[in-house]
Amino acid sequence: MRYFLPKSLTWWSGILAVLTGVAAGVLPEGETMSELAVLVSRLAGAGDASPATLIFVGMGLIGLRDKFERGLGG
Repeated sequence: MRYFLPKSLTWWSGILAVLTGVAAGVLPEGETMSELAVLVSRLAGAGDASPATLIFVGMGLIGLRDKFERGLGG
């Protein structure tokens, strides 16, 4: 369970990106969902607001946070 770190801001931003990507892919297209997807993608530094990109960036943030912790001896 080393990837479950609810006290980490990076973990929460990754989870937010993944959940937004899943919601954008499953829910019907609407103005509110697309605006939220664009906002989350801009905050995460992604160049695209597609659901696949949001999920990929979110998983990357979660994995990157774990890699830094293990690599820096945390």
